[in-house]
Amino acid sequence: MSHLPLPPTDIDRAIGFTLPDRHARGRVARLGPVLDEILSAHAYPPVIERLLAEALTLAALLGSTLKDVDGQLTLQAQTQRGIVSLMVCDYQGGRLRGYVQFDAERLSRLGKKPSIHALFNKGYLAVTFDQASTNERYQGIVPLDGDTLSEAAQAYFMQSEQIPSLVTLGSRRGEDGRIVAGGLFLQHLPEGEVGRERLHAREDHPEWKHVEALAATMGQDELADPSLPLENLVWRLFNEEREVRTLVGVDLKRGCRCDPDYIRSVIAKFPEADRAEMADENGVISVDCAFCATKFPVPLAEIVDS
Repeated sequence: MSHLPLPPTDIDRAIGFTLPDRHARGRVARLGPVLDEILSAHAYPPVIERLLAEALTLAALLGSTLKDVDGQLTLQAQTQRGIVSLMVCDYQGGRLRGYVQFDAERLSRLGKKPSIHALFNKGYLAVTFDQASTNERYQGIVPLDGDTLSEAAQAYFMQSEQIPSLVTLGSRRGEDGRIVAGGLFLQHLPEGEVGRERLHAREDHPEWKHVEALAATMGQDELADPSLPLENLVWRLFNEEREVRTLVGVDLKRGCRCDPDYIRSVIAKFPEADRAEMADENGVISVDCAFCATKFPVPLAEIVDS
């Protein structure tokens, strides 16, 4: 493992690593200021802030695995009669955005740390990978079961890809009131086939059990501690392994893509009659971005047919 000079505060970054002898790979991510930017656009209560912080961390873990720099990872959770009716996060080239729709009155009746089931009731988690270079899309959908978002993510990989996986997400609020969130994502890789049995699909594979047991010792507080470099976290877990390879890190930032030019181009795709119906008495179409809670007034006179 390389020991490059690291900043005293390691935050808003994700790194990958592999354990060649154990046929495993993983990601570690930690978010801080990027969460401040995303959460500051909304007056979310603490429960929803924590939920979105961990969902954004999960998006960073999964999205940073994309080899296509223009590819996009989207997490979307929808429910039936849930307190949280919709949660959306996406990742593209290190840029993150997300928002949550919820029933504030019903939420106020819950405790400080409600389970995923209490928030979502009967819902599902959809994970979508869009590859820009090939225009390919892959989507997996799993029920939002379990007590935590981590458990739902693990169920997705076991059901959609049949790959044993471990996901740990955690967040904490510092003395300054700001949230820091961290996450660990670990997977057992395929070794090949013996007859018709894919070895990587065996949950009881001895090498996976060993790696999983080590990774399970990583505490949520450590993941969300910006004073601990991410490379050091990996080294703490797997320092007895013969070889641990760390990959180039990815810097994370807020990335809402709702610029006025893009919005005008989208509106221009609608028929002229429909655009006239969208406009108010002053001939202005008001577009609200759910991600950054910004309103964009677009005069009809500025729209050029596409």
